Formats: sequence, C-alpha cells, structure tokens
Amino acid sequence: MNEHQSGATRSYDWNLIKSFLAILDHGTLSAAAIKLNISQPTLSRHIEELENSLGVVLFERGRRGAAPTAAALAVADHAREINIATQAISLSATGKSQELHGTVRITASQIVATYLLPAILTRLMNEAPQVEIELVATDEVENLTQRDADIAVRMVRPQNPNLIARKVNEIHMGIYGRKDYLKTRPPIHAPHDLDHHRLIGYDTDERIISGMAELGVIVERNFFRFRCDDQVTCWQALCDGLGLGFAPNYLARTNQNLERLAEQFAIPPLPVWLVTHREIKSNRRIRMVFDFLAEELAGLDLN
Repeated sequence: MNEHQSGATRSYDWNLIKSFLAILDHGTLSAAAIKLNISQPTLSRHIEELENSLGVVLFERGRRGAAPTAAALAVADHAREINIATQAISLSATGKSQELHGTVRITASQIVATYLLPAILTRLMNEAPQVEIELVATDEVENLTQRDADIAVRMVRPQNPNLIARKVNEIHMGIYGRKDYLKTRPPIHAPHDLDHHRLIGYDTDERIISGMAELGVIVERNFFRFRCDDQVTCWQALCDGLGLGFAPNYLARTNQNLERLAEQFAIPPLPVWLVTHREIKSNRRIRMVFDFLAEELAGLDLN
C-alpha cells in the first residue's frame, strides 16, 4: 500500500472533523471556537493535525478569517457525511444510557436563563446532586440534532420531526415604562402616541418589529431610539427609565417602579416549549431533568 492509500484509509479523530466543519461554516477561528466552546489554540491544533494527516492545507489564514482551500472544499461533503453519521451514533448511544450521574446541557433565552431557570435548577440540583448542569444563555436557536444542547426552552415550536416538544406554559408580555419617565412624557391612549416616546428595541433582531406588524402597527428599525440585541441589557435600560420597553409581566412585577401601559397594547402570549431530541428522551438522566423542568415551568404564574 502506498503512502496516499495509507492516508486515505486512516481513521480520524471526530473532534478534528468537527473543528474543520466549524471553521468552514463560521469563517473564522474565533467564531468556530465560540461555537464549539473550545480555545482557539486547541482549534488550531486540531486543524494542524488534520492537515498533517491528510497532507494538504485546508485553510489560508488572513485578516478576514480562514479561507478554505480547494482541498478543503473537495473534502467538505465527505466530512459532513461523517458528521451526520457520528451524530446519529452519539444520539443513539446517549439515549440508551440509564446513568443519573453526569451532565445535562440546557439552552434558553437570556431572560429565561437569567430570571426563571436558576431557582428551578437550584431545586433540581438539591434533589439530584449527582447531576451536573450546563446552562447556555443565548437567544440563538441551538441545534439539538447536533448535540449543541440536550434540552431547550424555546418560544417557538420546532418543526423537526426528530424533536420532542412539550408546551408547558405561556409568557404574557406588556409594554412598560418607569413611572418617573412616564410623568415627563405625553399620555398614551393610542398607538400613534408612542411617537412621542423613546422606545427600547432590538438592533438586528426583527422579532419585535414582526410582532408589532401582526398587531397592525407597522414600524421600522429607527422607531426604536435605543437598540440592543441583548435582552438583559434592554430590561435594565427599561428599569433605569431610558424609555418604554417590552417585558414579561412576571418580570415586570418584580420592579415596583414600572407601570404597564393601557390594555389596548396587549401582546399575544409567547408559548413556552420544552424540547429534546427523540433519541435522547430515553436517556434516564435527560428524561429526569426534562420532566422536572416541565413540571416546574408549568407551575409558574407567567400571566
């Protein structure tokens, strides 16, 4: 067997393939490292090892990121096939585990992860001290089929047939302003009165704009004079009297300085879905955490 044949039949560490695909999909080492939750030096070592094994250069590094070479593009499809197969094996093996000891990775929005889940997870870990929890506070939708998380708390029901989703509650929202801010501004009786106020909204995220459009209020990005995609920052800006903002009623009730606007601005509630992959629902540890979260979230007053 010649050297080329030997390299072609050599088996590769799955982590090398995973790192290769992360850089290919995200364009830079820094973005790929964040996605994989590993350091950039580790990521660089993975690519160097894979390049040495294959005998090719996979990425040209420059100021704008890591540009894939022709060799990288040539093996990309095969790497993705390996990715899919490995994920299927991992999900199947995880689903058969009956051990309670170990880690469960949960993803939720920043607001839910910051203000709802800690108290619930405290009770969970008191009852099940053998379980370790990793909580990913992000407004990005983590991919459960790729094991970015074991369980997700989402406001939108997933369409993937391989995911199990259980609706456990509804979060009711309102438009709020700090009382001392409202005293300095014209009263609000109709949607057009909002033009005389500072509105707090998202920067690149268009969910608020889309939601207002469904209510018949058409606005553009510059309608919001303060814009930030971080939900916790927007909440703090509202609490500090920067302007009017959208907030969950359960959270607004914790701040006596906030006042809810008239009921004509009622917002449809957001459904709370608890989601996991069909394969790992049979995992005893994940099933226990899933059921615990479902019961706890269902018992909350989120009106």
